[in-house]
Amino acid sequence: MAMPASRNLLPTTAGELHQHTARPRRADNQHPIMIETVKRILGIRKKSTGIKLIVSCEKLEKRVALLENNILEEYTIERETDRNIVGSIYMGKVRNIEHGIKAMFVDIGFEKNAFLQFWDAIPAALDSGIETVTRSGEGKKKKAPRITHKDVPNIYPVGSDVLVQVKKGPISNKGPRITTDISLAGRYLVLMPFNDQFGISRKIDDPKERERLRKILRELDVPEGMGIIMRTVGAGQRARYFVRDLSLLLEQWTAIQSGREEKKSPVCLFEEPDLIDRTVRDFLTDEIDAVIVDDAKAAERMQTLVGHVSKRAKKSIQHYTAAQPIFDCFGVQAQIDAAFHRQVWLPCGGYIVIDETEAMIAVDVNTGRNKGARDMEKTILQTNLEAADEITRQLRLRNIGGLIVADFIDMKSRRDQQAVYQRVKDRLKRDKARTHVLPVSQLGLMEMTRQRANESLASAVFVPCPHCQGKGMIKSPMTMSVELQRSLHSVMRKNQDSIHEVKVTVHPELLHRLRTDDEDHLVEIERRYAGRLSFRADPTFHQEKFVITDAITGAELKG
Repeated sequence: MAMPASRNLLPTTAGELHQHTARPRRADNQHPIMIETVKRILGIRKKSTGIKLIVSCEKLEKRVALLENNILEEYTIERETDRNIVGSIYMGKVRNIEHGIKAMFVDIGFEKNAFLQFWDAIPAALDSGIETVTRSGEGKKKKAPRITHKDVPNIYPVGSDVLVQVKKGPISNKGPRITTDISLAGRYLVLMPFNDQFGISRKIDDPKERERLRKILRELDVPEGMGIIMRTVGAGQRARYFVRDLSLLLEQWTAIQSGREEKKSPVCLFEEPDLIDRTVRDFLTDEIDAVIVDDAKAAERMQTLVGHVSKRAKKSIQHYTAAQPIFDCFGVQAQIDAAFHRQVWLPCGGYIVIDETEAMIAVDVNTGRNKGARDMEKTILQTNLEAADEITRQLRLRNIGGLIVADFIDMKSRRDQQAVYQRVKDRLKRDKARTHVLPVSQLGLMEMTRQRANESLASAVFVPCPHCQGKGMIKSPMTMSVELQRSLHSVMRKNQDSIHEVKVTVHPELLHRLRTDDEDHLVEIERRYAGRLSFRADPTFHQEKFVITDAITGAELKG
């Protein structure tokens, strides 16, 4: 009986739809609105994607985790004491110009001057991930004279003011890296005040939707000399959302211009929003099923920010009130703890090993427990494909940037090598940072680069080990015994006539080695120099430390 009822409903629905859409609308905006109207009338709900945002707000730290089918895919932290300056805009003062490296150093108010390369001080072309859209009347305009890096020192001489935006925060002992290519990111648009190009994200792959967005883009009232880029999240959105977003961005730019005229350099004119605001702007899309926040004020703030854009998105934000910590409840903390080990296990039983160095990130892939069946090639391919998934996930989780070299298990088949390369490329598409990857080389290595805007998560969370000073290793008890005996020979030979009783203080592990394995060698030293050695363990000593003193006076003896 359900089927005839369904058939009877269709003519009525079509009539309702006709009445609903009879009001005048922009032609370029009808397609997505009609689809959404049909879905609403027929009671078709949005299909669940299994993607959740878990937001933890604590006194000193805020954390955001993106779960996809309960698997941790993105992880971001922000601490009250650490300012995220990437995206912030400053009026700086040029302090010195280095023609040899084609760069200048700009004072933006930090302890270390910011680094501005000449090619970051000239108008840039749109990124390869952006399709250039011809704006209305562009053919009639006269092209501005082209600026090259040779003109930069004349445009910005020493002592001059320059408006810059931070593109990379301070990393290690280096200052921030800046650019004069200013951009302001909104929810759907990116405004470029000094670049008159229009563009659309290539991640929007539906041809009809791209054409609709091109029409909307050309009809937006963008001031002369400015440009805009339509973000991926703009797909399927009504024209009025882009109009509103553009209006907000232009208001921001007006405020920046006012500050530029009223304040003296160096000064910050615009601060990049905090983690909560950035989460709403960059992550809260139609693909998100739910946003669970453990702080009432943060949840209310997120609902306010997104409420005027999407009622559905506002309803998806929930306040978590249970006693159990939110990251424990959703299994996030356990995944974080497992993911940040040096060795990360794969579902098949293989594992990858990740080592961060000053020059690059090295990743080694091993079969581990995955010995497979008779077909070893299939086993290797399976392990490498799972490793490709995990490596790209780890790059996002750890915020690893720079040069990455992955040593996959050797594959004889060129087809298998291509399959692994394609898997890595596909998985990198979801990465917000710019990436570039090369095919597997003859040596079985895959090289890639990833944009590094901030320090890696490891650098932000950890400090170098006070025992090994970040090396990850300390000298063995045997090595320390050899060094101690060498020092004893030197000290007792030097003081053979004046000192006959020597006291040695060492770490307990070294003393255990001396008593069990090296006692005969120490007795021989005593006989050779006609002296007497006494030993004392001090558990507060570093494993690599020992002190030799005169047993009578307590004075330290050096070889």
